Parts: sequence; structure tokens; C-alpha cells
Amino acid sequence: MSTLGDKLKRMSGGLMIVFAAALALEATNVVQYLYSQKVLREEAKKRAESQLETNRIRIMDVVDQAEAAVRNSVWIARWCLEVPDSLHVVARRIVEDNPVVVGSTVALVPGYKGRGQFSPYAFRDGDKISFASLATEAYDYPSQEWFTKPIELGAGYWSEPYFDEGGGNMLMTTYSLPITDASGKVAAVVTADISLQWLTEMIEDAQVYPHSFGIVLSRAGQIMVSPIETLTMRASINDFSDQAEDKLHYDSLSRSMLSGLSGNIPIKAGGKVSQVFFAPVERTGWSMSIVIPDEEIYRNLKRMGLMVSLLTILGLLLLLFILRAVAEKEKSYRELNEKKGMMEHELMIGRNIQQSMIPHIFPPFPERTDLDMSACLVPAKEVGGDLFDFYIRDEKLFFCIGDVSGKGVPASLVMAVTRSMFRTVSGHENNAAKIVKSINDSMSDMNDSNMFVTFFVGILDLKTGHLCYCNAGHNPPLILTDHIRELDVMPNVALGIIPGMEFTEQETDLAYDDALFLYTDGLNEAENAAHEQFGMKRMDEVLHTRRGAQAHLDAVVSAVKKFVGDAPQSDDLTMLFIHFLGGANGHILHLNNAISEISRLEGFMDHVAGETGIDPGTASAINLALEEAVANVIDYAYPEGVEGPVELEFKHTPHRLTFILTDEGKEFDPTAAPEVDINADVEHRRIGGLGIHLVRNIMDSVSYMRKDGKNILTMIKNI
Repeated sequence: MSTLGDKLKRMSGGLMIVFAAALALEATNVVQYLYSQKVLREEAKKRAESQLETNRIRIMDVVDQAEAAVRNSVWIARWCLEVPDSLHVVARRIVEDNPVVVGSTVALVPGYKGRGQFSPYAFRDGDKISFASLATEAYDYPSQEWFTKPIELGAGYWSEPYFDEGGGNMLMTTYSLPITDASGKVAAVVTADISLQWLTEMIEDAQVYPHSFGIVLSRAGQIMVSPIETLTMRASINDFSDQAEDKLHYDSLSRSMLSGLSGNIPIKAGGKVSQVFFAPVERTGWSMSIVIPDEEIYRNLKRMGLMVSLLTILGLLLLLFILRAVAEKEKSYRELNEKKGMMEHELMIGRNIQQSMIPHIFPPFPERTDLDMSACLVPAKEVGGDLFDFYIRDEKLFFCIGDVSGKGVPASLVMAVTRSMFRTVSGHENNAAKIVKSINDSMSDMNDSNMFVTFFVGILDLKTGHLCYCNAGHNPPLILTDHIRELDVMPNVALGIIPGMEFTEQETDLAYDDALFLYTDGLNEAENAAHEQFGMKRMDEVLHTRRGAQAHLDAVVSAVKKFVGDAPQSDDLTMLFIHFLGGANGHILHLNNAISEISRLEGFMDHVAGETGIDPGTASAINLALEEAVANVIDYAYPEGVEGPVELEFKHTPHRLTFILTDEGKEFDPTAAPEVDINADVEHRRIGGLGIHLVRNIMDSVSYMRKDGKNILTMIKNI
């Protein structure tokens, strides 16, 4: 009887525990439901505000680019006022150099210097730049808002969105800035047109929830972007005030958005409540909003509540069977979790120590103009066996990259030892082969674990570009010049295998603008879910485009992530990019025959100016001449769709700057073009010739020759 009583007592105690647990769980579910509502509201707010800020940044990036394009062209436009017929060159440069700009004009104030209406308009026409005139009776540009407002305000102005049938023939907005002549008189207005198609696409792609949507208003309340296409540019926010179910909140929303405020106001429509989050876009007068229905925010909460209730019942039933097991296992689980947490903590400390041993601040030498570098190391586990290092001693860049066999903690220890030995040995040794040999001998003597390291050491003279290097079983680095090729290396044996191994130092020279790309096999052997490798071909395609050091690495990492997808990282990934920008009194800039390449001339001229000490005005004028000359080659040297090299060589003496532009296209002598009569009317002037006219007027000497199947244009500027 006592045994039966004990069993009943234990059962009664178990039922009481289950009943108490049921009450506690139900109370927990209610509290959790209310708390979840609050959390979901806060999450919706953060997501909406974050998306609004992202949208604002993306919009302001376009706005800043358009405004900068106009501001940076004011000086040349003011210079061209003396020759108004050359103003179309300014419009063309604004469109050509700024991908966000679809059209531009420099519109003269009617009557300025006795001229009537004059407004040459440059616009994108597919892959080329075309021209039109806005000085027509049908268009009447002096009455357009983009023309009148900046003159009235005496400052830059963003127009109300409009469909420009007389100019760009698209939905656009225009940034315009008045230009004054030397006497301070307003002479013209220079503009940059921005298509609003990108804005619609951006807002449509920026959904924070599946059924949320965005709306953008102009400063006058006109609907610029809406999920209902029939409302775009055809309705205002005030048109729907009388239809609102909650008129008080709707009117408050309208006033707040038109006043340039930010916030959150709930709106009821169709019997359902939606949260409207809104924020202004500075300088444009626009206001953007994200509308999220409440049912979208709490969509999964009710469904989850039902599932939680069902699971609670199941859990209570199982509770009777697991109470004893939980009690017995609790202690062992706690000890196991403590050990696991300690291990994870120690691995994290190890990762931090390992990362702190390699350079991690980029650019590493911001004060230097002869070097642009970047590097990255992404271990496959918490710690890894890849390494890189670099430093400058005696105006020479000492650098290395390596890959330890194996992964995890053992590889990380070998990595740390190898990096330390590189620093120690290279601190007093200038021969790359001797550095490698010394590290190999030390590692071979203590290599009881039979681990090895593929290793590459280089020493770059930053004054001359002379590179001494030694390879120990590592992947050959790539040299990026006008094309991509592997550095000629002796493969040799990896470190730590054969004691007393002799290594040979090799040499080569880097020219201005050459780059060296070093990597471990975690890059070319990165695998996707189908076990396909990233490979050298994909790597070459990414590296083919000219960029800065950090941009190169970002592009490679992005391409690898896109290729690998959700597949786990199989090996450590390490890259080191060295862009040499030094050398003697001459540099060569290698270009492709693409309009986008013209933007590289500005950095080239910055280097020329820094080396020669010419004043900013002269440098800017020379840059304009070089842009016109290079654009001429891109337009005429090669057939459409055919890629070809363009080479710009720079030399200088104390009193002369020489620029030699070479291409392998069809024979074309730009200096043979007759002089342009800049005083003739547009309708009587021969098309073309203004580019070479600018080059002739800026440079002191311009000559052409055809040699060995190449066009060679030599431009000299005396200083």
C-alpha cells in the first residue's frame, strides 16, 4: 500500500507541476504576445527608418554627383562665354563624365551680348552623346522653371519633376545654376538633367515588407513615385484628403511631409490601418515615405500564437516524461556548455591575436603618393594558416604572402611563427632568396609536425620600381599592366620540407601604374555548391577593369561571394594588391577605347602636377586638352564595338611637359583639320574641329605622325 501511495503521491506531484507549468506558460504566452507586438512595431520602425535613410543616401549620391558636375563646369562655361558657340563642349563634358546625368545645356540669357536665344543641349542617345537645340519657339526655354528659378534665387535650384517634351523627352528633374560673367552679370544657366526612372526603380526595389510600398512627393506635393502608375505626376497628396477615413491624421501627414519633417503617422484606409514613415530629401524639397499595413507587421504573430499554443500542449504532455531526465542531465549539460563557451572564447582570442599580427589599416601609407596598397585575409575557420605582411625600410617595400598546409589552430601557430621570422630576417637582410632560405632552415629544424608553407617574398624599390623576389612553392603573382600576365617565377620547394635548400632570387621592373596581385589558392580554388572552382579565368575578368587597390580587392571578394553562394568556405582566402605609382621622370597610362576611361585622366594629371609642381589652373587646362585628344581617339580610331589599346606617355624636363598619345587604330591626323572659325554662326560652321581647336590653344606644340601602324600625337606644354 505504501508503494501505491508513493506512486500516487509522485503522480499528484507531477500533475501539480504540469498544471503550474500550464498556467505559467499561458501567462508567458500572453505577455510574450504583447511584447512581440511591441517588438514588431519597433522592428518595423527601425527597418522603415533604415530604408528611408538608405534611400536618402542613394538619392543624395545622385543629387551630389549632378550638383558637382554642374559646379565643376562653371569655370570652363564662364571661360567659354567669350565664344558662346563652344558652350556645347561644356554640356557634352557634363553628360560624358557623369553617368547619372542624361542631359545638359548651357542656356544663354536672351539678349546677352546681343544674342537671341541660344541653348545647345547634349543628351545620351544610346551609347553616344547627341546634340539638340532648346532655342525653339515650341519649347521657349526662357519661360521654363529650370531657367527662371536659379536666376531669381541667384543660386542652384532643383526643379519640380516634369516631362520634358522639348529637350530630354522623359520624366526628369533638373539642377540648374546661374553663371555670371566677369562683370557679375548673369549670362547663362548651366544644367544637369536627371531621369526619374532610377528613382522609381529604387523605391520599388526597397520594400521592407512584401506588401509595403513607397511614395515620393515633390516640394509642391505632387506624387513622383507611387505603386499606382496612373497617379505618378498626375495627382497630389492633397487630392485624397476628402477621401481619407481618418482625415485628421491624413491632414497632419500631408502638412508634415510638405513641411520637410520626418516621423511616423498611422493612416486608416479601407477599414485597415497602415503605418506611414516619412522623411525629407534635403536640397531637393522632396519627401519620401514607406507605407506598411499593420496586418503585414503582425501577419505571422497570430499564426505563431496558435502554433505556440499547440506546442505548449504537446510540451506539457512530454514534460511528465522528461522531468527526471532533465534533472539528471542538467549538470552534465551545464559543464559541457561551460567548456564549449570557454573554447569559443579562446578561439576568438586566438583569432583576434592572429588578425592583430598582420597589417589591418588601409591605406597603410596614406602620406605616400608612389604606392597604393590593400590586403585582406578571410580564414575558413576561427583561425587560419594564411599570412601576409609588408613594411617599408630604406625606401623599399618588403612584402610576403604564404599559405600553411592544413587549417585551424596548428596552421595558425605555424603562420604566426613564419610571419615573425619574416620580420626578424628581413629587418637586416636585403636579398629575397636569403630571407627565404633563412626561414626555411629554421622551420625545417623544428618541423616535427611535418607541416609546410608555400611562400613568396618580394622587395620593391619605391624609387625605381625594381622588384627582387623569391618564390617557395606559392602561386605565381599576377602583374597588371596594359594586360594581365603571371610573374615569371621559379616554383622551388615550399618552406619546412628540405633543410639547407638553396633558393634563387629573381628580378624584374615595374613601371608607373603597374600593379602586382598576390593571392593564395583559397581564391582560384574557391568552390560553389556544384564543386566548381572559381578559377583563373574569372579572376582575370574581375581584375581586367582598372581600379584602385581597395576597389580591386572589394571587386574580387564580391565576385567570389557571388560565385560561391551558400556553399561553405573551403579554404582560407588571402589577397595582397600593390599598385606602383612611382618611377623616374616619365609615366605611361594604359587605357581602353571606352568613354569611361577618360575619368582616369584626372588622377594621372594629379600625379603629373604633384611631380612637376605646375599650378592648378595649368593642370586643369592640360587635363581638358588631354580629355579632348583621348575622346577623339575613342570616337574615331577603332570601329564601333572593337576594343583597342590607347597609350598616354608623359615625359618632362625642367621647362617642358611632353604628352605622347598612341593608338593602333586606323590612320587619322587630327592636326590636318582646318582651323575653326569660332565667330561664325552655328548654321554656317563646319561640324567638328572644336576639340583639336582647344588642344591647339592650350598646348604650345601639337604634332602628328604615323609610324609602324600606329597614330602618334605629340603635345608639348612649356612651363
